[in-house]
Amino acid sequence: MPKIRTNRGASKRFKLTAKNKVKRNKAYASHILTKKTSKRKRNLRKGGIVNSADERRVKRMIVK
Repeated sequence: MPKIRTNRGASKRFKLTAKNKVKRNKAYASHILTKKTSKRKRNLRKGGIVNSADERRVKRMIVK
């Protein structure tokens, strides 16, 4: 059985934390920023954690 290859797109978007959770960036921060409030844009700069429902799938994609 062949090894599972790392999904290169996913490996650039997701990182594992020390406690083995999956860290991600927030969406909607790249364009059409004039109508978004400063507070909203500031919160988009912060990272997020992948939902537990999707965590297993993402970890499988970024396995090395």
